Amino acid sequence: MNTRRSIAIIAAALIASVSLGAAGASAAPPTSTDATPVVHWNEIAANTLAALPGPDGGAPPAYQINMAMTQGAVYDAVSAIGPKRYRPYLLTHRFGAKASIEAAVATAAYDVLHALVTTAPEIAPFPGRAGLLAALDAQYAASVDPIAENSFKKQGVSAGSAAADAMLQARANDGRFGPSQWVRDPRPGHWSPLLNAMGQEILDPTPWAGGVEPFLVESASQFRSAPPLALDSPQYAAEVNQVQMLGRATGSTRTPAQTYVAQWWQWAPILAWNEVARQLITANKLGATDAARLLALQNLSGADALIACWADKYHYDFWRPWNAIPRANEDGNNGTTAEPGWTALITAPYPEHPSGHNCNDGAHAAILRMFFGDVIAGGFRMTSTSTFLPTDAPRVRTFQTFSQPLSELIDARIWAGLHFHHADVQGQLLGLNVAQYGSAHHLQPVGR
Repeated sequence: MNTRRSIAIIAAALIASVSLGAAGASAAPPTSTDATPVVHWNEIAANTLAALPGPDGGAPPAYQINMAMTQGAVYDAVSAIGPKRYRPYLLTHRFGAKASIEAAVATAAYDVLHALVTTAPEIAPFPGRAGLLAALDAQYAASVDPIAENSFKKQGVSAGSAAADAMLQARANDGRFGPSQWVRDPRPGHWSPLLNAMGQEILDPTPWAGGVEPFLVESASQFRSAPPLALDSPQYAAEVNQVQMLGRATGSTRTPAQTYVAQWWQWAPILAWNEVARQLITANKLGATDAARLLALQNLSGADALIACWADKYHYDFWRPWNAIPRANEDGNNGTTAEPGWTALITAPYPEHPSGHNCNDGAHAAILRMFFGDVIAGGFRMTSTSTFLPTDAPRVRTFQTFSQPLSELIDARIWAGLHFHHADVQGQLLGLNVAQYGSAHHLQPVGR
């Protein structure tokens, strides 16, 4: 596998995105308004939405869509106050220049989050709903009650309410929780679900994600990834053989360090990259408007990357390694060898191509690089919440550049037995394309 060449291609494209960001995403200086409420409510949003059961909106594609709605509303609320520096996402109404930013941020985030938690369909049991809503109420009160009761607070609340209403109305009937995109196909090369201990199929909790209306791009297929490799091609055989040896659950040629990395990455990238954004917002002393814009671009792009990714997954319906390796005698390729009973270190309940993790990480990292460049002085931390890690394994790791985790993730998904190399590379390119388009066409400085 020419992993280094693939990484170099992505890195070159990402370097180009930094130039794009220098002109568009971060050209204006930050305002003097403190970003503390923006950072605080981003953390509340990430933790609240992560607590939803997977089928009810907590699985990564739905989770990312919900984060996009929340951060888009926060951005509109903040940018509607004071000098008009950036174009709005949805809210065109302006509010008083001295309206309370704290009240606007808290209200916009609270209103969207409260609506999402309240209306989440109970496809899976959701016993924690009442507790989440009670926690949101308490967090909102803690944010707004200390603000002096005056017209500025009222204007801030009005801005937040208007931004949340605009977002919720725009996303009504947007395809969330719609019909499944999967069409069963038993032919070689097509995905088939694994079975649980009771013999039941383990199915995608969000098979509808590819049918959701995007936030920034024109359509879910605008940046369609290159198709999976032909089953009879030498490159396909090489990639199958690579996963067959490295990604297997037992008897693998992985090193202990590679096993650790594969397990470490098995968690929601939405949590990871929003945590990184909060660190860098604080370290670079961004103002409220710039912080809200960063988080909006990051999460709106992340949502569109996963919408497009899931559309591609079900468009190609490509089989996973645990489908392909036991059935290698059906692929028409003399370079592969069937191994009945082959199992992967980690599994996932949806088609293989492209890699969803890489789609999402590619988009988030691209936006962060547009704002901060690739090399981060002092580095940034990422904290894994993976349930696959041994209890004594380190969870917090520090990276010096955005290139480092992106490069590692391509290999990590192979070591996990989840993906072929081609799907990982295509996932990152899809995320990059979505982020570049979104940042070039939305939330631009006034006058651009």
